[in-house]
Amino acid sequence: MKQARRQVWAVLRREYVERVKTKGFIFSTIAIPVMMLGIIGLMTFMAVRAEQSNRQMALVDFTGQVGQEVARRMDEAGYDVEIVDAQVGLEELDRRVLEDEIEGYVVLDELTVQEGAFAYRSKDSPGPVRGALLESIVVETVLELRLSATESAGGVRALLGGDRLSFERLGDEAQSEVEEAAGLVSGIAGVIILYMAMLMYGAFVLRSVLDEKRNRVVEVVISAVTPGRLMLGKILGVGSMGMTQLGIWAACAALIGLLGVPMLAANLPEADLSNLAEALPGIGALALLLAYFVLGFFLYSSLFAAVGAMCGTEEEAQQTQFPVMMLLIVPFLLQMFSLEGGAFPWMDWAAVFPFFSPIMMFPRAVSGAVPWWMVGMSLVLMVIAVGATAWVAGRIYRVGILMQGKRPTVRELVRWVREA
Repeated sequence: MKQARRQVWAVLRREYVERVKTKGFIFSTIAIPVMMLGIIGLMTFMAVRAEQSNRQMALVDFTGQVGQEVARRMDEAGYDVEIVDAQVGLEELDRRVLEDEIEGYVVLDELTVQEGAFAYRSKDSPGPVRGALLESIVVETVLELRLSATESAGGVRALLGGDRLSFERLGDEAQSEVEEAAGLVSGIAGVIILYMAMLMYGAFVLRSVLDEKRNRVVEVVISAVTPGRLMLGKILGVGSMGMTQLGIWAACAALIGLLGVPMLAANLPEADLSNLAEALPGIGALALLLAYFVLGFFLYSSLFAAVGAMCGTEEEAQQTQFPVMMLLIVPFLLQMFSLEGGAFPWMDWAAVFPFFSPIMMFPRAVSGAVPWWMVGMSLVLMVIAVGATAWVAGRIYRVGILMQGKRPTVRELVRWVREA
């Protein structure tokens, strides 16, 4: 037993050291946080510039009825609105826009009172957000004017400015809207992390096995280490490298958050960041993510190691690994179809399938879409599947790692598993 541990540790250390010293590992480990920092910095810069941009606007009211109320609501939305006398020509307002004295101006006429139509004149398009805001202000004001002919003005304002949809979850475990949104975001982020990590690091295991087999290095290594321990050492080595890389990325993300959020709050004082802490994933969600990553990595790495042992060339490996990749792609597509976890009842049970659980069960668990016992069942089944898959993959690896020539058939694989 002690000798077995030493052999596995030797292979693990070799795989880990060789990979963390490569230029690709160093570049990707540094490039991802730098790219994240650049994207966040660019988004913050654009948000600050948009907030500090020229918001001076003019309003011409040819109706004599809705101009004051529209201007008041635009002021509340953050615009500095100047009500211009209707006698002032539009050519003068065009000149002020072209000389950047004002950003643009709104024209209200009789058609506004009849249909809610109005004109916005500026050098630049208002964009979807500003356009929707101006449309809602004008339409609500006109609607209030039309309804006030039969209802009291106060009642119309209360109706237009009242609360919208209020969602209440039925069941034993009630969640606030912030908690549910946080669970949904954490689940989607976790799906992407798990999918990319298992696909990327599983491919590393396959390439490592294939390179050693192709270069005949494995024939020398096998003389000192048994095939099963060699496979286990490779999987643990690549997994340790993956945990190191993900840990560095997580630490950088936390550091960027600690530095970026105060900067964002200082530059955007109107932004509501009070619920940010509640929106972050908790310790339980992170621990569950780690559990699904570890079990999913062992599950798929065993399959990728077996694929590498079967094949003699990279072209054969690309064809053979397709069924393994489909086991990742199918649950990913199903989960993207049901973002909130549970478009159809059978999808919850499909998430219990061990090869689908890392991708489909984690978002359901953090969003509270499935009961806790289904989450526990998926973890138990994954543990069983890891053991069974490792046993089968180990037998294929034991024979295939020394085989040369054409790729084995399914019947030959069954014979390897029986006779290994």
